[in-house]
Amino acid sequence: MGMQPTNSRNKVLPEDRDGPRKMGRPRAFCEVTALDAAMRVFWEKGYEGATLDDLTGAMSINRSSLYATFGDKETLFRKVMARYAGGPAAYVLEALQQPTARSVVEALLRGAVKLMADPTHPPGCLSLQGGLACGSDAENVKQAMIDWRKRGEAAIQKRIQRARTEGDLSKDVNPADLARYVSIVLNGLGVQAANGATPAEMTRAVEMALRTMPL
Repeated sequence: MGMQPTNSRNKVLPEDRDGPRKMGRPRAFCEVTALDAAMRVFWEKGYEGATLDDLTGAMSINRSSLYATFGDKETLFRKVMARYAGGPAAYVLEALQQPTARSVVEALLRGAVKLMADPTHPPGCLSLQGGLACGSDAENVKQAMIDWRKRGEAAIQKRIQRARTEGDLSKDVNPADLARYVSIVLNGLGVQAANGATPAEMTRAVEMALRTMPL
């Protein structure tokens, strides 16, 4: 391995400073930590309720750093959505990989309760809380949240359809209807958690819902 050319005082020579090894000034904050802080703000206050001062204060950065690293507020929110899906809500993809339709649905519902009962997170779920009370100025965000929830429901429907095709589910079951039912229960859990429902109360609701489903 070669060494960087230096003079007698161990300073980098001019040709090395201008060469391909030149590096930009490192950021003085962790992007992941800042993004998690922004997620919490949006989760607690919603998109429109979260001000730039709220965000920069929680993220411990100034506005210039926010714009340079994450873009504008809408772009930041979309990054937060992706972070949420791959972080706190990662249980959804794990649930869809369960071997039977019943185990899929049970993992989805119990996973939601576990997330929403976690005291380290704000109550409810970001997919609902984040887009509440969005006005016309935030129409793009409102639609992004709707599309996000629809994609989740479509993924559930696809997995239920597979179960039906494989004989794991009765042919009388309509995959679209069952996926919508599961989504309604999931959304209801989010609302109940935001209203202060306890883990035990939500668990009882899940067990009741599972008894009524054709699984």
